[in-house]
Amino acid sequence: MGSEQTKNKPDATDLKSDLTSEEKKTKKETEKCYDPEDSTLRFIDREDEMDFLCNDYTSRRALMSCGHAVTPMSLTDGCRHFLDQGESRFKCGQTRCNVEWSYEEVRKMALLTPEEMKEFEKKMINNSKDAKSCPGCKSRVMRADLNDLSVLCSVCTADKKKVYRFCCQCSREWKGPFPRSDRCENDDCINQLLETLRTCPEIIFEEVEDVTGCPSIRACPTCGQLVEHSKTKCKNIVCPRCKVEFCFVCLKLTEECLKSSSYCLPCSSGVASRQTSIPVWKRK
Repeated sequence: MGSEQTKNKPDATDLKSDLTSEEKKTKKETEKCYDPEDSTLRFIDREDEMDFLCNDYTSRRALMSCGHAVTPMSLTDGCRHFLDQGESRFKCGQTRCNVEWSYEEVRKMALLTPEEMKEFEKKMINNSKDAKSCPGCKSRVMRADLNDLSVLCSVCTADKKKVYRFCCQCSREWKGPFPRSDRCENDDCINQLLETLRTCPEIIFEEVEDVTGCPSIRACPTCGQLVEHSKTKCKNIVCPRCKVEFCFVCLKLTEECLKSSSYCLPCSSGVASRQTSIPVWKRK
């Protein structure tokens, strides 16, 4: 936790630059400040905890949802730094605080201008692993629903004057009904992860008794990461991606499985069948 927070927290040495007196004057004149009459903000008389550059912004301090105090300018500086470091989400990064802020909260609390919103949104899309390149216009498009392989491209829709969707799996124009989570109707649109789950051999546990017919590869029921059991020790495994422990046999979380079974005995609900869909990680 500590190392992640340190990584997310902007480093003043990365951002700070020497400003001339004229630049400081211009900066002060263009500073964004909160409206002291805005009743939707929670003002507080405290230091600006996002002012890593020591700019001493003059705006009143307001509290973010996590309870840390910011000014519009310091929040803009910090979030821009996150985006420039390749992040697509905004996290507080203060000591012992790893709360994630929604873009809506950042947009409001940073008083983002139309130009800044355009800049931030473009960087968020380019940095996001959930964004896909449109085969028509090559622009990056954010998936609205991670359970749906069809992606609507607003640029191509406007250019072609008709709705344009593409498949984020085979990267061709969408064919067939939607939404669908397995494939579109283009030939050879195959989900290689699902194909792996379908064709992998069965596992023979060395220490788990009386379990047969269990696939050797599973998709983590929490985040969808494909994992393979080592065959040794108990039937439970910790996902290397989300760090959640689950039973490889019945696919229940370990604590749920152990209510009616034990580490090296068959599950009361039996062996879960081969998975035909990849779980989507619902990060909190």
